[in-house]
Amino acid sequence: MGRRDKPILENVEIKKVAAEGKSIAYIDEKVLFVPNTVPGDIVDVQVTRKRKSFMEGYVTHVHTYSALRTEPFCSHFGVCGGCKWQQLPYDKQLEFKQQEVMDNLQRIGKVENSTICPIIGSEKQKYYRNKLEFTFCSKRFLTYEEVKTGGDIAPSPALGFHVPNLFDKVVDIEHCYLQSSPSNEIRNFIRQYAIDKGLTFFDIRNHTGFLRTLTIRTSSIGEVMVILALYYEDKAATSRLLDALKQEFPVITSLLYVVNQKANDSLTDQQIICYHGNDHIFEELGGLRFKIGPKSFYQTNSEQAYILYQKTMELAGLTGHETVYDLYTGTGTIANFIASKAEKVIGIEYVSEAIEDAKENAEINGIRNTRFFAGDMKDILNESFIETHSRPNVIITDPPRAGMHADVVATILKASPQRIVYVSCNSATQARDIQLMGDAYRVVTVQPVDMFPHTHHLENIVLLERIV
Repeated sequence: MGRRDKPILENVEIKKVAAEGKSIAYIDEKVLFVPNTVPGDIVDVQVTRKRKSFMEGYVTHVHTYSALRTEPFCSHFGVCGGCKWQQLPYDKQLEFKQQEVMDNLQRIGKVENSTICPIIGSEKQKYYRNKLEFTFCSKRFLTYEEVKTGGDIAPSPALGFHVPNLFDKVVDIEHCYLQSSPSNEIRNFIRQYAIDKGLTFFDIRNHTGFLRTLTIRTSSIGEVMVILALYYEDKAATSRLLDALKQEFPVITSLLYVVNQKANDSLTDQQIICYHGNDHIFEELGGLRFKIGPKSFYQTNSEQAYILYQKTMELAGLTGHETVYDLYTGTGTIANFIASKAEKVIGIEYVSEAIEDAKENAEINGIRNTRFFAGDMKDILNESFIETHSRPNVIITDPPRAGMHADVVATILKASPQRIVYVSCNSATQARDIQLMGDAYRVVTVQPVDMFPHTHHLENIVLLERIV
């Protein structure tokens, strides 16, 4: 596609918020997606992608800012791929998230809007995450404003977040408002130490350099985990860095490192070495203690997770006599959370390490009525399994963003529980699965919960009851 096919559109009025943090305008009945805009903005847009039914572009000039706008609080806003909705007041963010749930469930799932409860907002809109992952990069990303100056800017390394849609570009983050202290202090210390000592930062495109990624996990009871991923082994340099880190931050209770020479940054299949302290941290939730290892999944907003699980348990309508299946159980957080209200809880999860964590969490909390099984959901959850472990009265399912495999949906329908509580981080795939179950189940309640302020993401709980 040539330059003539990618025009600059002038005086475009942004009409509504769309998925993935973008907004929408309409040009000759064609949808135009524009990031970092708010309904009511009047802007010029450089088109970057043009298809039959839609276009995409970015703002080159703002004529009029919408009255809805508020001033973003982060200096990295608009470049970092994190908090894309900072320009919206929080009450408007909740309003748009609620509308997205309503649109998806009504359009895809054919759900009545009368069943949708008001979204539950997060009391904290800053410093609400308990986990962040940062990337080392040999050359920091230059902003458009810096490039426009035309001056010579000396290259410098970065430790921060990826630029959206640019796999090899990283924004150097000075202060992040997502995770509380000592997250910023630890990250900034490591960056400066590495620069002072001449440690090389990763070249993402060419796969060279020593320092690759940094993960920081914190808990509400004050425990801190740091995971440093390196591209190659250098025991002397690693020891010096980690010794300096533990001396500077005695608050770190779990200091880990890993050598990852794969093409991707995932650590789930890597050997992670405990250098100092424990190989885990603990979190407390609803009177229970949960052990969190370096590979464990745990909801990243701890305070909202408690509300999410409380609502899930409430909608499950447990009386103490039910057999409950918790599908995609992860480390068994929901299963163990609800165990005191059920007769028996069966948790199933693909990741075997997570299942071991789930069993240990049950043991730590003296829970005796949970059982956990590892395996691919579509393979393990079959008629034989159900006959062996009792037919469920209630199924709780919390699948990944892609939703449930069709075989899993079919097995749930065969199991025919009285109630299904479907927790999802993607209301579109959730609505698709609900529609597949529409002949056998009716939607009783929909409860959105905002886990991620200043982003377009949210969790949504749907209660389905079997049609008698």
